[in-house]
Amino acid sequence: MTNLAVKFALLVIAVLSAEAQAVSLPPGVQQTLKDAGIPLSGVAIEVREVNARKPLISLNAGQAMNPASTMKLLTTYAALDLLGPAYTWKTEAYLDGELKEGVLYGDLVLKGYGDPKFTIEQFWLWLSELRARGLREIRGDLVLDRSFFELPAHDPAAFDNDPVRAYNVGPDALLLNFNTLRLRYVPEAGTLKIISEPALDGVMLDNRLAPKTAPRSTKGGCDNWDDTVRVQPNGDSIILQGGYPGECGEREQNLSVMPHTRYVEAVFRALWKELGGTLKGRQREGVAGSGARLFATHYSEPLSAIIRDINKFSNNVMARQLFLTLGATEKASIGRSMQAVQNWLGKQQLDFPELVLENGAGLSRQERISAAHLAHLLQHAANHRLSAELQASLPILGVDGSVKKRFRDSAIAGHAHLKTGTLEGVKAIAGYVHARSGKQWVVVFVINHPNAKYGQAAQDMLIEWLQQRH
Repeated sequence: MTNLAVKFALLVIAVLSAEAQAVSLPPGVQQTLKDAGIPLSGVAIEVREVNARKPLISLNAGQAMNPASTMKLLTTYAALDLLGPAYTWKTEAYLDGELKEGVLYGDLVLKGYGDPKFTIEQFWLWLSELRARGLREIRGDLVLDRSFFELPAHDPAAFDNDPVRAYNVGPDALLLNFNTLRLRYVPEAGTLKIISEPALDGVMLDNRLAPKTAPRSTKGGCDNWDDTVRVQPNGDSIILQGGYPGECGEREQNLSVMPHTRYVEAVFRALWKELGGTLKGRQREGVAGSGARLFATHYSEPLSAIIRDINKFSNNVMARQLFLTLGATEKASIGRSMQAVQNWLGKQQLDFPELVLENGAGLSRQERISAAHLAHLLQHAANHRLSAELQASLPILGVDGSVKKRFRDSAIAGHAHLKTGTLEGVKAIAGYVHARSGKQWVVVFVINHPNAKYGQAAQDMLIEWLQQRH
């Protein structure tokens, strides 16, 4: 046999070997989808080794799909590369007037730059710093400068007509504590005590809840306890109506019950009073005057910590804040961020023509990406110098985050880092599976179908099959 013939034979063997690696969707997964009433046409799957050029499984992988919260993978990976893991956000306090012997004869201006996680604890510490710097009494107004974000008006009811849900909070340059109120329901000897955090100055909790039997669900017990509680904001009152099932014990929920500016004011007044300060004026929106001076600056947690909260707990408003930061220069806007992500993809030589972005969080009916390109993104990320940071931000199977309850008591718990996504008609999962053979698999499994909520068993079956594959 000539050398040319030998080379050709070896090439044929290599090609056949590569093709032989591709497999069909495991029959058990197909049957589970069928049992759930989900046709294969409503499913897109891509599975490949981290460094493989060809997929092991590819089903409708080129089809544009709604990825739900797995879109956060694109936002957080782009942020790591563009901003770096040590990136921080700032919030500034300006004195617009004269400070004399603890009294400000003028306005206190708080200017935000989009910090995704400016919590109550951090706010309290920062206000304590303002007191330590010598500010006690504010004779003027509390001015909130939210001008860094250029955004259209946000309607929290637009997505699913449930405006008080925490996931419907809109982005804001001066976002405080995710703009949410935590309500803890505590049954005590036939009565119901409600603990609200944080304290909101001037806001009244109107408890009209009555005892009620626990709601039934397919799982039984108290899974849908909050379906019986109705929360209705009414000016400076929060009305709680309906019934609370006392046999469900203590429960809590985080709700958004007022506009950003009113919330910041109510929290500020409560904390400032607690710290011994006074505010004589009112709250209003505006900017610092030309004569105002910078008094104190608060810096956020680093990006590496922020993306852990975004991905592990699928925090939508944090993801939206981060997405807006990607395109921010002197101002931040959705259009600038969309362009920034497209420019970044181009520099990475990642061509995703089907990509549709709206807010970078996946809480969207418009956002689209294919399973193949989401898998390609994860492959690219696995070979990035900051790959450990991205992977550490993902929920650990059976351990924490949104996959804490999946495979909790199984031998494969802890052997996958996976981001989930769920909307009405959408069930998605994407990330890395670490097989017992030592191989690392990239897996993307997206369902877009009215029965998508019944598709988790099929996704779990594929994950388990991959983890045990030699």
